[in-house]
Amino acid sequence: MANRAASYVLAAVCLLVLAATVAEARHPRLVPAVFVFGDSTVDVGNNNDLNISVGARANYPKYGVDFPGSVPTGRFSNGLNTADLLARALGFKRSPPAYLSLTKKTVTPQMYKGINFASGGSGFADDTGRFLFGEVIPMSKQLEYFSGVVKHMTKLSGAKKTSSFLCRSIFLISAGSNDMFEYSASPGPSDDYKFLSGLVAAYKQSITALYEMGARKFSVISVPPLGCLPSQRLRRLKQMGTQGCFDPLNDLSLRSYPMLAAMLQDLARDLPGMAYSLADAFTMVSFVFENPRTDAWSFTELEAACCGGGPFGAAYACNETASLCADRDGHLFWDADHPTQAVSLVAAQTIFAGNRTFVNPINVRELALL
Repeated sequence: MANRAASYVLAAVCLLVLAATVAEARHPRLVPAVFVFGDSTVDVGNNNDLNISVGARANYPKYGVDFPGSVPTGRFSNGLNTADLLARALGFKRSPPAYLSLTKKTVTPQMYKGINFASGGSGFADDTGRFLFGEVIPMSKQLEYFSGVVKHMTKLSGAKKTSSFLCRSIFLISAGSNDMFEYSASPGPSDDYKFLSGLVAAYKQSITALYEMGARKFSVISVPPLGCLPSQRLRRLKQMGTQGCFDPLNDLSLRSYPMLAAMLQDLARDLPGMAYSLADAFTMVSFVFENPRTDAWSFTELEAACCGGGPFGAAYACNETASLCADRDGHLFWDADHPTQAVSLVAAQTIFAGNRTFVNPINVRELALL
């Protein structure tokens, strides 16, 4: 217990320093490019023009109220998301643009800076999100898009230069939550170990595919405590009549981390030149829950969404008619399922330069400098 307490004290100091030193000023890029894969936690607009339901869109007010110009961009946030803020820490202005926003003319120069392939509502399984939302982009399709980019790059620059470029770039992956949501909500008998094993196997398959296309440096964000989202607090209230986090989903989130960590460790041993940084999102979010007020931040609302309506701000969607909280930086959650820009800032800086309490075996800054 003493060692654990000491570790958390050091973690607190680390987070305070990181949050206090985040600067708007640009600095030299640490990597040539950032490529982003995953779901709504890192989507920057790929879903805008897809045939999907409103639940998988974020290109309307009040989304983007704190984004430069106060315009909705397809980010599931009041402002920037984790992909944006991690890219900024690496020396970029923000996340690279959404792949589907690029044209044949603009994709060529952009691919040498990075591209974002993430899609809100998607998962590792091809059918994840399809029934609920429609035409989301599963991980397999995101990898297919990237494969096309690599072929185009190889044609223009040659295999050797393309390989050198990709092996120095960062590949950010934040996915798995939607697969977990749908598994948790499915009726009938369940086998948690079988599901989690399949999820980790899909993660392994995706990373291996990226490796075979030239990727070497992976920043992986694990699944956070999903049961504490406003939508899942409402779920517990409806199903059990009590308040609190939805524990079965949190148990799944918690159990997934050591399995993902073990898989990455084994994969790095088997794939020459592979390096990775794994962010423990469950521990990161739990730490903020336990320490909502520090010298660097003050989160005064830990349960309810800033934009929405009804219990926990989760009963009604964050749309044009939804009520909006006055202190967005004081809320952990922006809408029923996503963090505020303030939380994403803490997360990104921890992923970038945090200690081993939160990121293993190295942080993204150390990964970039390899």
